[in-house]
Amino acid sequence: MSTETLVVTAVVAARFFVPLLIPRFPLPGVLAALVLDAADQSIFAAFGYDPPGYQGYDKAMDVYYLAIAYTSTLRNWTSPQAFRVARFLYFYRLVGVTAFELSGWRPLLLIFPNTFEYFFIAYELVRTRRNPIRYTMRFWVWVAAAIWVFVKLPQEWWIHIAQLDFTDELAKHPALGPTIVVALLAAAAVYWWVLRPRLSPPAWPLRIAADPLPEQARTWQQRAVWTAQGGAWSAQVVEKVVLVGLIGVIYGQVLPGLDVTSLQLFFGLAMLVVINAAVVVGLARARFGTDSALLAFGARLALNVGLVVVARALLGGDRIDVRAALFLVAMLSLITLLHDRYLAVHQARAVSGDGPPVPPVRAPELSTRADRPR
Repeated sequence: MSTETLVVTAVVAARFFVPLLIPRFPLPGVLAALVLDAADQSIFAAFGYDPPGYQGYDKAMDVYYLAIAYTSTLRNWTSPQAFRVARFLYFYRLVGVTAFELSGWRPLLLIFPNTFEYFFIAYELVRTRRNPIRYTMRFWVWVAAAIWVFVKLPQEWWIHIAQLDFTDELAKHPALGPTIVVALLAAAAVYWWVLRPRLSPPAWPLRIAADPLPEQARTWQQRAVWTAQGGAWSAQVVEKVVLVGLIGVIYGQVLPGLDVTSLQLFFGLAMLVVINAAVVVGLARARFGTDSALLAFGARLALNVGLVVVARALLGGDRIDVRAALFLVAMLSLITLLHDRYLAVHQARAVSGDGPPVPPVRAPELSTRADRPR
């Protein structure tokens, strides 16, 4: 294996597996995925290699890791207000990226900015020390609006409209680097001396890992009860159809060998999602399942590979490239699996109102005269 092939394989593998940390370690996981997204081209440049066709995979992997982040909100987020804002931001961006891939009109990426990504980070930063349930819908909308206007719009304009490269601009304008450093230091000073003293006391010590699952959804048997209450065609399945269908259309634009139209791909994936939902609901009602995510993924992948093999035979073997189809099926099987497992957690938490555990605060003990130091 050549060095170039080894480097590309390692980068693609990292971009596939690192986002899997997000459900259990939301903040470190999403930051690591964000760094990988920014650093992959620099890694290739360091080896003097520009892999052909990687730009398409790069866009696809962005969509993938954000999908994992969205499914993790089903598992972890305790604030229904923040979740509703995040769901809107995620699907709003997904629609915009799909429209861009179909049309190639770059302003769509400015009109549909990726606000979800930084909103996710903002929520997780709050959760590390404070209880997100304490904050109102108004607060989360203002957080999203601030990120949208002051962070993402300038960033999207810089990258997608002006198509500027930070390294090139830094070489042209040496003062840009110190200016950015001063601005960041000023923002940090405002937070430390102006905002921090006005914040309420932290609710708990620093929390990095995700909070425990609610009592009503910690085992597969408990989650099966919630899954069985749904059907093969419910509001949650419609959401999953849109999620998987739009992601599939985006991948269909960048992966080679998928000789089907976007509409055919969307409806084909919609059928796959409905069949998956029917199987999942049937197994839940039969009380058959496992707590092993690896076993569940293997079973889901086998089912979907079988469906693709049948579809390939019906459509004609030359219309669907095997490698591209397997790559797409593996990724969508993982996303649908996480959506199904974490949706039951989200439903259980919504009904029970179960939030993160708050450690009890002990009242200070009064010292007696004998206890006082002399």
